[in-house]
Order: sequence, then C-alpha cells, then structure tokens
Amino acid sequence: MCYSAQIEADYRKYVKMFGAQMDMREFARLYWERAEGSKAKIPKAMDDAFAEPRSDEERQIKAWIDRYNAEQATQLEQDLFKQRSRLADAERSLQTKVTKAATESRRIASDKIDWTLGRLDDLRRTMPEARDSRIFPGHYAPVLVVENGQRVIKPMRYQCRIAGKPASYDAKYPGTYNARRDNLEGFWKPLFGYSHGLMLVSAFYENVSRARMEGRELAEGEKDENVILEFKPNTQGDMLVACLWSRWSVQGQPDLLSFAAITEEPPAEVAAAGHDRCIVPIKPEHIDAWLNPNAADLRAQHAILDDRDRPYYDHRLAA
Repeated sequence: MCYSAQIEADYRKYVKMFGAQMDMREFARLYWERAEGSKAKIPKAMDDAFAEPRSDEERQIKAWIDRYNAEQATQLEQDLFKQRSRLADAERSLQTKVTKAATESRRIASDKIDWTLGRLDDLRRTMPEARDSRIFPGHYAPVLVVENGQRVIKPMRYQCRIAGKPASYDAKYPGTYNARRDNLEGFWKPLFGYSHGLMLVSAFYENVSRARMEGRELAEGEKDENVILEFKPNTQGDMLVACLWSRWSVQGQPDLLSFAAITEEPPAEVAAAGHDRCIVPIKPEHIDAWLNPNAADLRAQHAILDDRDRPYYDHRLAA
C-alpha cells in the first residue's frame, strides 16, 4: 500500500514537463468548496503554487485560499485561548492538590497548545518545507490525464470512489487509494483500460514492522513496533506513477474527482525492508499509450506496467 507519497504539487511543473493544460474550472471549484466549508484536504504546496497568480482565475483562487487561511487562523487563535485557559486552570488546581484529573488536563492542554501553535506557524510560513507536498489518503494532488485529446491537469482526491458506487464505499473500502494490480480486472474493471492518469512522485512512505525491517524474529514476550519508512529511488528524480481515476456524480451533491495509485509485488529491496507492495512507475516513452488506453486491448496496458521503470529504492526511517 502507498500509505503516503511525496508528490510534485506545483501544477506549473506538469504544464512545463508535459505540455499540459490546467483544468482551471476544477481547481477553482475545489478551492471555492473548501472556502465554503468543505473538508477537502489540500497540501500546502498546492496552495503555494497560487502565491503569485498570473491570471484572473488564479487571482480568484488565491483569494479563496487567503479567505480559508484567515478563517482557519481565527479558529486556531480561539482554540489557543481556550487551551491556555484550561492549562492555567489545571496548574492552579495542581498548586492546591495533585490530582489525576488536573494532571491529565494539563497534559492535554499542553499538547493541544503545541499542535495549534504549529498549525498557526504553517499557515503563516512562506518558506517551503518538504512536508508541504506530502499527501496521505484523502488528500488532494494534481493528476495528469488526457481529455478530448489534450493532456490536462486535474486536482483529485487520493482515495478513489468509482462512479456509480455509493459514498459509503469510502468507509467500506478505506484502502481504495491503491489499486492492486492483481485486481485491475476485478474491482477496478470500470476504470482499467478507460480512465488512466499519472502522478509525479519523488518518494513514498510505508508502515512496516520493526522486526521485519531488521530481519529478525521477535524475542519471547517482545511486542513488535510499527515504524514508517521513506523509500526513495536512487535516480533522485520524480517517478511517473501509474494511476486510475474516476469522476463521481450524484444529483444534489458536488462532483468528486478521485484516484488510486496502482501497486504490485515489491522489488527485493522493498520486501527486505518489510513491505509487501510497491507503486508502479512507468517509462516516459509510454506516457501517451498509458493516458490513451484501449479497453479492448488490456494486454497492451499490462505490457506498459510490465515494462515499468525499475529504480533501486533506498530506505530510511521517516522523520
């Protein structure tokens, strides 16, 4: 499973690399919906791509981003005041008598204050950091597709809801941010051969067992520990990760664009590190064939996945 990925979030890089157009209507809809109260999770790096708008459409998107950030800052400052008051109350209580309730209240308030201050710092920060372009299931990312013969960049949610399926599938199948290759002609049949996309990824992250990572058996009575590993190709460049995508539409609800990354059995170095799946980066010469699939020739699509890029993945404990 691709639990998390370091993506290229600036749509301008897609435009430059692929000669693609930006689907400004979809980007505008996403940012308007978030400004109006939707729960859309958009990485900071995607927001920052509009920091210096070059058109009226981009200026409008930036205005919605600024509005959202201002409302978030106000809410965070209110929460900060509330938690500081809670902390002061707990500390006054502890000066009189040490109780479990007051001690726990102080701990919770302190943790929430630290988290809130961090969120405020992120909202106000202008210098980019690597984590700004890291996505998790449910987050949005730019995805390259072909529409009416033109390469187009669309913002999509990283957890695919196939058109025609109920919204409850998000909870029923929480792992649908990955499309297993051995199920492309099963669960993913409505999309494989029809709706293909690409995402630029420089690294991916996985939860693994510490014991498996260290290549050892657990000692008697020892509890295993989960660790997060960062896998990065030794090519040090962006990978063209194969994806499937869908537009979900239901009357009375906003459309949802969403996607899943295709995964398969891992190369030896990923398996040795303790994980059993890996994303599929395709070769640049297959871009057009992948983005213009022929549903009557799925063998050709499998051939593209078979002839994938095969970098060596170095790994390390994620920060």
